This record gives sequence, C-alpha cells and structure tokens, in this order.
Amino acid sequence: MQPIDFSEAKRDGKGFQFPGEFEITAVGNASANLPSHVPQLLERAGLHVLHESVRHRHSGAGNFVSVTVSFRCDYREQYDAAHRILRESPDIRYTL
Repeated sequence: MQPIDFSEAKRDGKGFQFPGEFEITAVGNASANLPSHVPQLLERAGLHVLHESVRHRHSGAGNFVSVTVSFRCDYREQYDAAHRILRESPDIRYTL
C-alpha cells in the first residue's frame, strides 16, 4: 500500500487546511439538551465556537437529536480533540 501524499490535497484545495473553520455534528439522546451541551464541551476544550452556526434536528421518533456546530481551530490535533471530547460524553452516540 502506498502512503498518502497529503501535500497534493493542499495544492488542489481538497482536504483539511489549518487554520480554518470546521463543522462537527454530534448525535445523541434528545433529552440531554445537546444544542447547549455540545458548544459548551467544545469551548471547554479550548475551541472557538461560532455560536450563530449551532443548529439541531430531532429524529423522526424524537428520541435522538443531531447538533451541528462550526468552530475554528489552528491545528489538526484540535480538530481531532473536538471529536474525542464529544465522543467521551455519555449522551453522545457518535460524531461526524
């Protein structure tokens, strides 16, 4: 298997480029107040949350909610940390 050349992705405008604004979606229990909880978790991790970007949608049965938030980060490690922090919450099932 050949190693991936990430420098090519940066040259043609594809892939992640840091610093930048990114979106993350967390899906979890509807009863957990995730529209407020998700931005708070990201801020506690030291990320700059764009609060005006927060949006959410309930599942058809109303048991789950997906919350999408935009945030700024300078390094890939911060982006990875955002996913890790959210996944550590017992109320969040997964992130996208």
